[in-house]
Amino acid sequence: MAHSDVPFAANGAVVAPPHRRSRGSLTQWIIISMVIGIAVGWLFPESAREAHRGWAATDLNVLSSVFLRMIKSLIVPLLFGTLVVGIAGHGDDMKRVGKLALRSIIYFEVVTTLALAVGLIVVNVVKPGRGVDLGAASSREGTQLAANQTTLSGVLEHTVPQSFFEAATKNEVLQIVFFSIIFAVALSQVRQDRAKTFMLSACESLSEVMFKFTGIVMKFAPIGIGAAIAVTISTSGLGVLRNLGILVLSLYGALVIFVLLVLVPVMIFARVPIGRFLRAVREPWLIAFTTASSEAALPLAMERMEALGVPRRIVAFVLPTGYSFNLDGSTLYLALASVFAAQAAGINMPISTQLVMMLTLMLTSKGVAAVPRASLVILSGALTQFNLPLQAVAVILGVDALMDMARTSINLFGNCLATVVMARWDGEFDRPGASVPVADAMAGRRLEAPAVETP
Repeated sequence: MAHSDVPFAANGAVVAPPHRRSRGSLTQWIIISMVIGIAVGWLFPESAREAHRGWAATDLNVLSSVFLRMIKSLIVPLLFGTLVVGIAGHGDDMKRVGKLALRSIIYFEVVTTLALAVGLIVVNVVKPGRGVDLGAASSREGTQLAANQTTLSGVLEHTVPQSFFEAATKNEVLQIVFFSIIFAVALSQVRQDRAKTFMLSACESLSEVMFKFTGIVMKFAPIGIGAAIAVTISTSGLGVLRNLGILVLSLYGALVIFVLLVLVPVMIFARVPIGRFLRAVREPWLIAFTTASSEAALPLAMERMEALGVPRRIVAFVLPTGYSFNLDGSTLYLALASVFAAQAAGINMPISTQLVMMLTLMLTSKGVAAVPRASLVILSGALTQFNLPLQAVAVILGVDALMDMARTSINLFGNCLATVVMARWDGEFDRPGASVPVADAMAGRRLEAPAVETP
C-alpha cells in the first residue's frame, strides 16, 4: 500500500491494514548470512589463498555482484513510476487542501534538509568509513569519481537528459528525476480524463510491479550480503566489524542530535504540549521501532494524534503525505551511508560534491517509502550516480536491521510532530469542534479502505 492511501473507513474511523507477514524472517536470514559470511571470510582469507588450494572467500564476489546488479536494474522504473504517481496523482488533492499542502511541503523540506545536514556533519566528523576496505573496486571507482568532478554549471547541464532511454541505460538518477518531475507536472495539466487516467494507471501499475520486483530481489539479499561480508572480511580482516559498529553508533548519535537540535526546538517554537505529545506518540513510536515498519504504526498514530487535538482533516493529509516527503530518519541515514561509502573507498569527496549528492538524495527519496528496504534502493541510485562502489551497500545492509529500527521510529515521530505543527499553524490545535469529517476535508474523495496486497 502506498502511504498516500489513507486507511480510513467511510465513517472516518481509522481502519487497521490487513495482516502482513513480518519482515523479521528476512532480517533473521540477513543476520544469519552475516555471521556465516564473517566465519567464511575469517577462515578463508585472501592472504592464505595458496594454503586452501587456491581458493579464498573473495571468490564469492560473484554472488555479491549479482545481487547488486539486480538492485541497479530496478532503480529507474521504480523511481519513474513512484515519482509520477506521487506528483501527478495528488495534484487534485493538493488544490483542494490549498494552504495546508503548501505549508506542509515547506515544513517537510526544511526539516529533511536539516536532517541531511546533521547526517553530513556527523559522518564527516566521525568518519566511520575509514579502515573499511571494499576491495579492488575502491580505487577504480575513486578514479571515475575524480574524473567526473565538474563545475556547478556542468552539474546543472548534466542533470537535464538528452534522452530518457539513454539516461535509463546509464542509471543517471538525477536525469531520471528531472524527466519524471517534468513528465508528472505535464500529466497533471492534461484535461482529458481518459488520457490522464490511463497514464496514471500505467505508472501506478509499474510502481506496484516494481514493489514486487524489489521483494523478489530481497529474497536473494541474504546470499548477496553474506558473500559481500565474506569478501570484505577475507580482504580486510575482522577489524572491519569495528567500523560497522561505529557506523551504527554514528547513526543513533546523529538521530539523537537531530531530535535535540531540530525537533525539540520545533516543539518549543510551535508551543506543542511536549508531555502530552510524548505520551500520545509513545506507543506508535514503539511499534515503529520494534517492527521497523512505519505502516504498522500508521493507524494507531492517526488515532493518537486526533485524540491529542489535531483536526482529523489535518491528520488525514499531513501524516500519510509525510511518509513520502518527511522521512527525517531515512534522509539522515542516507547522508551518513553515502559518505560512508566514499570514505570506505578511500575517496576524499569535496563538500561541493557532497552537497550535490544530498540534493540528489532529497529528490530521489520522495515517494518510495512504501517499498521494503526503500533506503537501499535510494542509496544504490545515489552511489551509482556518483560512481561510488556499490559493494558498500551490501556491507552496510549487514547491519541495516539495527539502523532500520532507529530511522523508522524517527520517521514516525517526525510525522506525528508535523501534524501538530500544521494544526498550530492553522490555529486549530486542540480546539473544540475543529475535527471535521475527513470526507468534508478532502472534498468528497472516496475514503473506503482500498484493497491491499501483501508486498
